[in-house]
Amino acid sequence: MKFTLKIFLLFIAISSEAFAQDPQLSQYYASPIFTNPAMAGAARKIRIAISARTQYTALNNNYKTGVASFDAYIGKVKSGIGFISSYDIAGDGFLTTQTFSAIYSYNLDINRDWAFNAALQGGMIQKRYDFSKYVFEDMIDPVRGPVLATKEVKNLEQIMIPNFSTGGLLYNNKMFFGFAIHNLLEPNQSFYYRDKDDAPLKLPRKYTVHGGINISLNKTRYDEDRIIFSPNVLFMQQRNFYQMNLGFYVKQKALTLGGWFRQTSTNGDAAIFLIGMRFPSVKIGYSYDAIISKAKTATVGSHEVSLVFEIKTKGPRGPRYNSRLRCPEL
Repeated sequence: MKFTLKIFLLFIAISSEAFAQDPQLSQYYASPIFTNPAMAGAARKIRIAISARTQYTALNNNYKTGVASFDAYIGKVKSGIGFISSYDIAGDGFLTTQTFSAIYSYNLDINRDWAFNAALQGGMIQKRYDFSKYVFEDMIDPVRGPVLATKEVKNLEQIMIPNFSTGGLLYNNKMFFGFAIHNLLEPNQSFYYRDKDDAPLKLPRKYTVHGGINISLNKTRYDEDRIIFSPNVLFMQQRNFYQMNLGFYVKQKALTLGGWFRQTSTNGDAAIFLIGMRFPSVKIGYSYDAIISKAKTATVGSHEVSLVFEIKTKGPRGPRYNSRLRCPEL
């Protein structure tokens, strides 16, 4: 089998068997603009967020994902800006994906209580594989194993493709609803068939809907003494694959606890547990995905850590801004 055909079949398999192309985070509000670009500037602060995830840790070639982002609110023009970068490593570096993008969001004040953010995101995706890590049939000696030189010809090992996304966020001081559409133009991600428009070669469009509510469990005049119960839901669909996370946060002072159940289109996938600590300018979170599907016989769950830095800025004066939810957060 020719090398070009092997690569083509590999990406057909990724699209049709693995279903979802985009990496996901369990702590999806610890990296808010990764979940929805409309959250850029919604916190009305300068925010730097870093997340790292290692998935199915019992496997030697497990997936590793990292996300770093920056966003801020510009009060004079009622806008938010953001920059985000991510990487995803699969199979000991056989396939590596990196993204770089910028976000612009506009904040529309509907009334004293409600606001709506609309955002557009644009950037580049870089995909590459390592030719040296592949073993071909003509490399295998019957006695000594894969020690021979291959006659396969190395071709394109890296591609850069543009990508665009959009999103919206409706929120007040008690509840929020958002949607996002990633991979708007469904760019061709093939290494060898760049001029074709076949569906299996495209990066599928991803649809996200999320929402939640903040409920105060006790009465107190001081925000730091409140016990906040926050049930929330996240639904994502990418081609024939869908995923729903249903769960809650409980927050008081510096401590945050959370739990979710993740259901996919094929089975109940995982129970997710979170513990977080909040300080004046820093938030730290750790979560563990306990696998409950049939995959638990071959894998161990996933670990994820997050680190968020926030810098307060001078915002517009008046009660309408003080009563506004500063975006769903850890």
